[in-house]
Amino acid sequence: MQDDPLPLGEPASKPRLRVLLVDDHPLFRQALAATVRQIDPQMAIAQFETLAEARRAIAADTQDTLVLLDLKLPDSHGIAGLLGLKAQAPDLMVAIVSATDDRDTVLTAQACGAAGFISKAAGVEELSAALESLFAGETWFLPPEGDGLREPLTPAQARIVEAVHRGLMNKQIAYEMGLSEATVKYHLTGIFRKLGVQTRAQLLALARD
Repeated sequence: MQDDPLPLGEPASKPRLRVLLVDDHPLFRQALAATVRQIDPQMAIAQFETLAEARRAIAADTQDTLVLLDLKLPDSHGIAGLLGLKAQAPDLMVAIVSATDDRDTVLTAQACGAAGFISKAAGVEELSAALESLFAGETWFLPPEGDGLREPLTPAQARIVEAVHRGLMNKQIAYEMGLSEATVKYHLTGIFRKLGVQTRAQLLALARD
């Protein structure tokens, strides 16, 4: 049976967003979920204490999904959690919600592919504004975009940073990604420049901090 055409002037409704809250503090997760429901009572919400749980949840479907990710989890610390999610699903929308909200952390998260950064110290009005922007598919960063934010990593560069964090050497990264070792070294040069580091050890420290 053929579907009835939509009336003129009435576009197809956008699929409802699914929000994954990844934080090991239950009270904060509940407060964040309550704010999400105030904005949209019908929003689909799932809560997780670890990065591994969240990665299993998004393994089958990343469409219309927003992950609100803490930077300090039992199985992940620092920007590594973001890098792992983006390596698994490059198009996944991930926003950081963290008490570690210094400028350098915000800039690094933006460079590594985060869709936004929300401080846990944000008031209700700021939190609601940030969530509404993210639900609309927009980004949210403070300081504002264009005010000294770092140039984002390319998908290949983000994969290389994630591989470095896993302890792989250049030769192993080249094999895994199907690149030459010289190309990996070229990408690392660009990564160092974008993230403001000079050595592989500093890059590892940045990913783990």
